[in-house]
Amino acid sequence: MVIDAQPSFSPPPWLVQGIERLIGTMPSVATVERHDQAVTPFQRQLGWTPDPDDHSLIAADIIHVKHGYAPTPATVAHLKALNPERVLVCGIQTDTCVLTAGFALFDAGLTPTLISDLTVGSSLDRSGELGARLWRHHFGQVVATTEL
Repeated sequence: MVIDAQPSFSPPPWLVQGIERLIGTMPSVATVERHDQAVTPFQRQLGWTPDPDDHSLIAADIIHVKHGYAPTPATVAHLKALNPERVLVCGIQTDTCVLTAGFALFDAGLTPTLISDLTVGSSLDRSGELGARLWRHHFGQVVATTEL
């Protein structure tokens, strides 16, 4: 599962390239945050919005549009239907959107597993280490691409 690797979030080239190397080796789903102020108050609360017609930089098998931090119920249902042993998660904002996806997957009975070297944190911690620490604390499952 690829979280918000889209132009609005300016992912570094190494992140997109690293994710692209994995695409095709397993089923893939990407989420794209598209702004709709009527659904999620980014502008009112944060003074910033993602692009309303942004797109995924990753050619995943399926692209799900979301509004807000969490994956949609349809995204979670699709992943559950695949009956995976675990759901690998990577992308933008390890400490917010990626972590929120982890909670949604965990609450759905899935095993979310962070690919730690294919994430970038928010402006609070661009290294992603804060998010990775939170992920380990809440879900336990963290891998690097060398372990896949």
